[in-house]
Amino acid sequence: MPNGNRLKIRLEYLRNRVRRFDAASVIERAKEVSAQHHKPVPVVVVDMLWSAVFRNTAFQDYVDWDFAILSRAERETFMTHSISNHIAMEYDAREHRGTFQDKIEFNKVFDPFLKRRWLDVRTASVDELREFIESAGTVMGKVPFSNSGHGVHRHIASEITDWGAFRDRLLAQGQTLIEEYIQQHPVLAEVCPGTANTTRVTTFFDGETTHILSMAQKFGRGQASDQQTFGGFYTMLDLNGHSMGRGYDSHGSVHATHPESGVSIPDFQLPLMETVHPFIDQVARVVPEVRYVGWDIVMGEDGPVLVEGNWAVGVYENKPSVTGIRTGSRPRFQEIIGF
Repeated sequence: MPNGNRLKIRLEYLRNRVRRFDAASVIERAKEVSAQHHKPVPVVVVDMLWSAVFRNTAFQDYVDWDFAILSRAERETFMTHSISNHIAMEYDAREHRGTFQDKIEFNKVFDPFLKRRWLDVRTASVDELREFIESAGTVMGKVPFSNSGHGVHRHIASEITDWGAFRDRLLAQGQTLIEEYIQQHPVLAEVCPGTANTTRVTTFFDGETTHILSMAQKFGRGQASDQQTFGGFYTMLDLNGHSMGRGYDSHGSVHATHPESGVSIPDFQLPLMETVHPFIDQVARVVPEVRYVGWDIVMGEDGPVLVEGNWAVGVYENKPSVTGIRTGSRPRFQEIIGF
């Protein structure tokens, strides 16, 4: 993309940030940083604003990646949502983004990699819906246009008594996608058996090769989703699938062990890691016009199961105050993408 277009994208992003600026929210975040790292609130506020305007650092990124305790050189090694947005806008073709935004459309296109049955409630009769759920036992209901786990619900066949009313309720709530429940690998089930624990694999397809940029392992708390809105947390994985330290979230929670199972988070190793890259390489070539993607997979007993792909890639990064590691993953992104 020409430099003029890159500048246009960055300026438009900055204008949108200015329009959405919330001073009260910034101050609240600054107070949180001040309490954790013992920095004066005014100093933190000024630093956050400077970082947002001149260093492509969203306010929450500043908090989550502990920028208050990092040097400028250390900060420059971290990916931020602003930088990720610039990459997505440049390398993910606008006309193909809808495939990733609509979960039903995504399932149609990536069906061979889902490894589970699914149903569009809008086109299914009451009897078809009942047959599908009764044969599956447990299913996940999803709102097609949603993120961060919003609109995800678990449904158990034995708890449904009026199938007509149930279908009507799904349609009224916008839960028009029903999927079979994913059976995860025993290693993941040992950590949290009640939730399908997803692995975020962020990739870049350069037209010939699919590069894995970073990986994060998310863990649920027995709820319908492993997202933080459901109490979930994550740990970064190295490129061999091993945990880089304790788990954490954006709400200040830190977990050396899983709160329910007691399984160690720093000792976690993603099973069947050797199957991840071949699988991801296949899915990345299905819509090659969308080159920068955050894939969510669940490791099944025999290999990865595709959950979804995100063209507007959310950033998962190392948290220095938790892991003791004061560098992030940006150098790898820069080396492979070239920015």
